[in-house]
Amino acid sequence: MAKDKKQQKGDAPAIESTAEAVAPRMIAKYREQVVPNLMKRFNYANVMQAPRLVKIAINRGVGDAVTDQKLLQSAVDELQLITGQRPAVSKAKKAISNFKLREGMPIGARVTLRGQRMYEFLDRFISVAVPRIRDFRGLPDKSFDGHGNYTLGVKEQIIFPEIDVDRVVRIDGMDITFVTTAKTDEEAYALLKELGLPFRRRETAEAPAA
Repeated sequence: MAKDKKQQKGDAPAIESTAEAVAPRMIAKYREQVVPNLMKRFNYANVMQAPRLVKIAINRGVGDAVTDQKLLQSAVDELQLITGQRPAVSKAKKAISNFKLREGMPIGARVTLRGQRMYEFLDRFISVAVPRIRDFRGLPDKSFDGHGNYTLGVKEQIIFPEIDVDRVVRIDGMDITFVTTAKTDEEAYALLKELGLPFRRRETAEAPAA
């Protein structure tokens, strides 16, 4: 049979590539380590009750884009390098005359990561980017929203190795939100900590308030 013959109906789908077929190590870690540890800690009846990471949303506000659109383009390009996904441009929802801001004007960039790309970003963020934060003493653990989601502010985009410092137009930051299925902040904290987010050491054993 010719190699270029079209796949017949009912045949097993071909694997696109070895790289795409191999799950990121974070997925394996979640299944093999995180879930069992969470089940033991919170006494879940089955694995489906264990919270999981749903998506990672990254947002970069560029207020000065009002007067310089090159800053916005730079933010979009950098965010694409960091995440491997083309960002969407955020637009102003209302006009603010004092800031010369008109409704619908582009003022930022955002990306929402899911699935394999989400886990790959998480792996690189924990193992490569976080250790490059200046004077790092652990991630703050007070930014849970009461619904199992956690938002972290990053002050400098240059902690990501994908960014060439010599080509950076301006040092700027971004907000990274980890969205989980956890019903409480305590469970969300435990999930993210098990995945490897290096939170600051707590003086007490209390979990973040829900």
